Amino acid sequence: MSLAAATDAGAQPVTRLTGVGPALEALLHKLGLECLQDLWFHLPLRYEDRTRVTAIADLRAGQSAQVVGVVEAVERGFRYRPQLKVAICDDSRQTLQLRFFHFNRAQAEQLAPGARLLCFGEVRQSAQGLEMVHPQYRRLGAAEAVAVEDRLSPIYPTTEGLGQKRLAGVIAKALALLPSDSALELIPRDLCATHGLASLRDALLTVHRPPPDARLDLLLGGRHPAQQRLAFEELLTQHLSLKRMRAAVQKRKAPRLAEAGGLREQMLESLPFALTAAQQRVDAEVRRDLAQAHPMLRLVQGDVGSGKTVVAALAALAAVESGHQVALMAPTELLAEQHLRNFRHWLTPLGVEVEWLAGKQQGRARDAAMRRVADGVPITVGTHALMQEGVRFARLGLVIVDEQHRFGVQQRLALHDKGADHARGEVPHQLVLTATPIPRTLAMSAYADLDVSTIDELPPGRTPVQTVAVSNARRAEVVERIRVACAEGRQAYWVCTLIEESEQLRAQAAEVAHAELSAALADCRVGLVHGRLKPKDKQAVMDAFKAGELVALVATTVIEVGVDVPNASLMVIENSERLGLAQLHQLRGRVGRGAVASNCVLLYQPPLGQLARERLAVMRETNDGFRIAEKDLELRGPGEVLGTRQTGQLGFRIADLARDAHLLPAVQQVGERLLAEHPREADLLIARWIGGAARYARA
Repeated sequence: MSLAAATDAGAQPVTRLTGVGPALEALLHKLGLECLQDLWFHLPLRYEDRTRVTAIADLRAGQSAQVVGVVEAVERGFRYRPQLKVAICDDSRQTLQLRFFHFNRAQAEQLAPGARLLCFGEVRQSAQGLEMVHPQYRRLGAAEAVAVEDRLSPIYPTTEGLGQKRLAGVIAKALALLPSDSALELIPRDLCATHGLASLRDALLTVHRPPPDARLDLLLGGRHPAQQRLAFEELLTQHLSLKRMRAAVQKRKAPRLAEAGGLREQMLESLPFALTAAQQRVDAEVRRDLAQAHPMLRLVQGDVGSGKTVVAALAALAAVESGHQVALMAPTELLAEQHLRNFRHWLTPLGVEVEWLAGKQQGRARDAAMRRVADGVPITVGTHALMQEGVRFARLGLVIVDEQHRFGVQQRLALHDKGADHARGEVPHQLVLTATPIPRTLAMSAYADLDVSTIDELPPGRTPVQTVAVSNARRAEVVERIRVACAEGRQAYWVCTLIEESEQLRAQAAEVAHAELSAALADCRVGLVHGRLKPKDKQAVMDAFKAGELVALVATTVIEVGVDVPNASLMVIENSERLGLAQLHQLRGRVGRGAVASNCVLLYQPPLGQLARERLAVMRETNDGFRIAEKDLELRGPGEVLGTRQTGQLGFRIADLARDAHLLPAVQQVGERLLAEHPREADLLIARWIGGAARYARA
């Protein structure tokens, strides 16, 4: 079969398969499965080992296992919520408890004493011994032989109404129509040989149907050779799409933005500090890009407090002096408001108007702001509201995106498209800022569409923050330490973190800590900020803290970015073991902004797990954001380091940048050759792995 024929085979709709009618087709479409190729590349999330039955006596907490047992006792309880407890026993004379919270009467009747069950589930340790919560089970006849699977069972991503068995059946039918090896392969044979790439067809069949002797530990860790072969192709596709995007954008024209009226010099003279050498170097790189007639695509990364905003303001002035508008977009209102205050503080005295546009604006205020933007106001600062329908720019020349990993490629492009000047065929320049230092391996892959500049120097006068980890049992000592610091005229933050809980619970935790501190600091004012406060109330508290009217500020993680109070020299982070390294580093960056020696106390709830212990150790050892980012990548993986996997940029099906970083040099070499010599295969790879999102690869 030729490449064209294989492509045609993969492009056939799912309805080509027997048994796929309109209802099943609709469910498959919900998962983005529209053609046979989508089914071939719909890869398992994990595997279950149903190839054997384990004796209850041999079960271990934390493992998933299959057992056969006879029901000995049944108990229904309604203490907090309905629950059904079923005790089963096997030939090893040991007992396992099955526990159900969601059940109906028919189910309860089926699980009567004497019933023989085949169960599969995760084994947990409970106060009563080992148990399985909501196991999968099947009732067996008294003398029925137990049929085990002959291979590991794949567990696929699915949707409501589509069970694993049915989905696996559809995928099996699609795999029966898999083309030959040579027809399926899109990476040229010589490149496969050079880089030792195994057969793609074999890799797909192995991942969907692992043989009985396949190593479960490698499969569960994503390190099986078959998975690595697919991860290579997925990383290659992402690399190609970002490179394509970059090439497509750079083929377009952009306005040349060069300073002409002396505003830059006026701003630099008005600043109470001189730019660091690193800021000057990055500023020069940005100015050089802006003067070109093709779009700048530059990421400026720098640690907390390194002065990225000043570089962004200087870039904005270049656009304004060239008669163009600037849009600055930040992911939260708090961060956007901080930028607004900085830009107005620096630029209003120079006669440059800065407009505000955010989601909370309604009615006349919003209409007036949108009118001013359409009429050509020089600079607009806001949140994702800048990308909404109805927002029109007169002549957008520069887009600045802060903490871009919280938006994703698509959203950045949406703002970029608003600035397209179709009459002139021009698009705006793009400047992306991040205070989350990106490890080099990640930058190579995740930001292949951007040039990277690094501000690797903190302004003079900053003091390194001393960090200690303290058990929650010594909480009273920490409160006393705050009282002493405040008596000496210094200020403190107390950050409450309840990551997986609701906003309401977070607010309650902050209120408890606020009451505790207020009682301990009876003659001082303590502020409270959390996500449920109205923006204006939140801002009033922040302003009072900044003005020194409050000695301490209790807050949820809303203060993570964009708050600058040089007199605050003590930071307490509660439940620090729950936070990732990047977030701990961001929070710690709120202190150490003045000349006074600053301290960060990481309060933790013992006992500490291995991961939490490693995180807190790194925080104590270093203040270097890049070292912390490398460690964060190692401990948590790239989806977390870049902000979440919902960025539209790193929703990998099988690849993991931390685990598979060793593949990246070869990925880049193969990518360069494909783009230069095999553009059609590159197109087909992008269509195979990215599908509907491929239009962004040609943005």
